[in-house]
Amino acid sequence: MNVDTNASVILCDRFVLRPLRASDRGLIKMYTSDERLARNTESIPHPLPPGATKAFIDRGLAENSEHDIWVMDGSDHGLAEVLGVIALKRLDDRQSEIGYWVAPAFWNTGFASEALGAIVEANPQGAETLFGQVFQDNPASGKVLTHCGFQYLGDAEVFCVARDAAVPTWTYLRKCG
Repeated sequence: MNVDTNASVILCDRFVLRPLRASDRGLIKMYTSDERLARNTESIPHPLPPGATKAFIDRGLAENSEHDIWVMDGSDHGLAEVLGVIALKRLDDRQSEIGYWVAPAFWNTGFASEALGAIVEANPQGAETLFGQVFQDNPASGKVLTHCGFQYLGDAEVFCVARDAAVPTWTYLRKCG
């Protein structure tokens, strides 16, 4: 894994993590329209309303965005240009919250673990602590976090837009450096 700090590109074994760009809209829209994916995230609605993907990309590209977003881009390795997305949200006191999704066609490939491991190693926001949470009915995402050194912190719940309901979560943290 290498970091090209000028371009915010993180090189992984099977793909690169590169900044989000407007041309990702078609594939992101196709993947996030899948109910299975939306139901495993807090903020992706289902059905996906018109303009939602453009709004997501516009927010991610805004200069004052609270998120740094990378696309898992496998095009240099014979894979899809968008495999998934991983993001860091800046919190207070050198803390960041990690969020990620992988397109259903690429589930159980290890892409999420590879992307998360690369983000942890690069630590592009200089965080001292990283947090992550997963829905309790999605233990595979919990395994991604523990595989990358996150430790279980406790239970909580968040509202899931696609489910229109509060969903129990497991919360994890990882100290950096």
